[in-house]
Parts: sequence; structure tokens; C-alpha cells
Amino acid sequence: MITAEAVADSAVPSVPGTAVATGVPEREEPAWPWKDAPIRALVQRIHQLQAERAQAFRRLEEGHLQYLRSGPPYDFPRYRSTVHEVTQAFAAASREVLAVETELAGPRGQPLLASHVRSLQQLEQTRLATVALLQLMGAPELSGQENTLEMHQLKMKVIKTMEAISEVLQDLRFDAESAE
Repeated sequence: MITAEAVADSAVPSVPGTAVATGVPEREEPAWPWKDAPIRALVQRIHQLQAERAQAFRRLEEGHLQYLRSGPPYDFPRYRSTVHEVTQAFAAASREVLAVETELAGPRGQPLLASHVRSLQQLEQTRLATVALLQLMGAPELSGQENTLEMHQLKMKVIKTMEAISEVLQDLRFDAESAE
């Protein structure tokens, strides 16, 4: 049974509005640090997030290479752990990118910049899905079933996607300078 004392001792009230009844202040959502930042700072943050994504892609590639070199028998648990860590890094970056997009589209009234950020997000999703497919196709369990033409096409897709990402980042920077 939950007592009033237990509710008062908890860090988060169990029901919104119980702060008044219990005397315990409600926890507020932490303020988004970029809310009042200039557009230039938002664009710089997008570039920082892109650098974090690039680092995550390197960790994913290194983890895959270590996996391939580990066997047989292959060290799948270690690779799975790397994929999990990288997935969390991508998810965190994506959440923040989407928050910047929302800020630009809404309160900042910058639909062009928001569309660049949305395009960037979509391109990164394409890149991640393509890299994951490439790694899956190169898995030792599927050796002998490799389709070298398809793998080459996927590698070219990753390269073209990375080029498109660079172009969108350049457009974002240029259009942000014009917006200020």
C-alpha cells in the first residue's frame, strides 16, 4: 500500500498535481539548453551531432571488423554490445536533431532550415540502414552467399548518401547565415 509518507518521500509525485497535496515540489522537465540560442548556435549543434554520428559509425565499423576477425567461433555478444551502444548514440543524436528541427520549424519560423535538418535526418536513416545491410551481408554466417554486385551497389549508395549529407550541411550553414 502506498502511504502519503511514501509519496512524500518519492522524488517524483505519483500523480501530477500532487505537489500541492503533499507539499513536495513537482519535478520540472529540464529546460532544453538550445531554446533561446541563436540560429548560428543551433546550426553549430547540428554539426556537432553530425560529428558524434560519424564517430558512432566508426565505432560500428570497428566493432564489425573485430567481430569478423574474432572467429570462428565469432564473438557475437561483443558485437551485439557494440551495436547496442551505437544504437543508443544514434537515438540520442536523432532526438536532439528532431528537437532542433521542431524549434526551427515552430518558434523560430525558419521552415527552410527545418527542411534541411529533416533532410539530414532522413539521409542519416538511409545511411544507417544501408550500412547495417552491408554488415549483415558480410556476416560470416552468410559467406558463400555474397552477392558482390549488390554489395558494391550498397557501398556506392553509402558514398552517395554521405555526399548528399555533406551538401545538406553546406546548404544549412549557408542558409543559416542568410537567415541571421
